[in-house]
Order: sequence, then structure tokens, then C-alpha cells
Amino acid sequence: MSIQAIKGVEIGLGFEMANRWGSEVHDEIFYDKRKRRFYRNRNNAGGLEGGITNGERLVLRAVMKPLSTLRRPLRSVNVRTKKPAPASIERSDITAVPAASVVAENSVAFTLASAFLEKFGGDSLPEVERNYKAYLRQLREF
Repeated sequence: MSIQAIKGVEIGLGFEMANRWGSEVHDEIFYDKRKRRFYRNRNNAGGLEGGITNGERLVLRAVMKPLSTLRRPLRSVNVRTKKPAPASIERSDITAVPAASVVAENSVAFTLASAFLEKFGGDSLPEVERNYKAYLRQLREF
């Protein structure tokens, strides 16, 4: 929400979950004996459950408010006279979505990298890599 003009963020089904039954929302867990791994047949949770990633693809969406400057001025009020007056017409880009998507993608990447370093961090990249590889080995032992 620190990105200007972003008014809503959802993970997975997000706000759509309010319109569905729990049985339609929760992602069932299965086990593949051949591949020796757990999996889900859908990702309504968007890869995040209880504040923890669950191994599925992380899916985030954001909604952005429309640009304030319009070709057809909205009604407003003159600050000095307090009388009705049309808003100013200014040059405006058609959309800020492409620029906002770059900012949002980098904001998410920065947050994920920060969490990754909190878990596996060290004084050097080789130490971080060692910690991460040790964690993966530990997971394979299950």
C-alpha cells in the first residue's frame, strides 16, 4: 500500500473469496508417490497461507485508482469564491499501469529478498548460499 494510487492488493483469489464457500476456496493437498512430493491441484491461496509461502506460485494483484486528470472536467468548487466551478483540464497520460507494475514488481521482489536474507542471511553471498543449500537438504530428509 506504499505505492501511490494503489487502493487494493489481493493474494490468490483475494476479495473473490468473500463470494465463495470455504469448500470452493481452500486448496486440497495431495501426495504423488511416484514423484515423492506433496502438491495441490489449484492455487486459490496464491502461494501464501498463514503469512507463510506454501511452495506454490506466489500470485499478487493490485488495483490502481484512475488518474485524477480527465479530459472531461468533474464538478468542483473555486477555493476563493466558494462557488461551483469545473476542475482544470491538464495533459495526462492515458494510463500509469505500466509504470506502476514495474514499481510493484520491484517492491514485492525487495520484500521477498529481505525475508529470504532474514532466514538465510550471513556476512557474505557464499554464506547465504551455504545456509540455503543446507535448508534444502534438510527439507529432502522429510
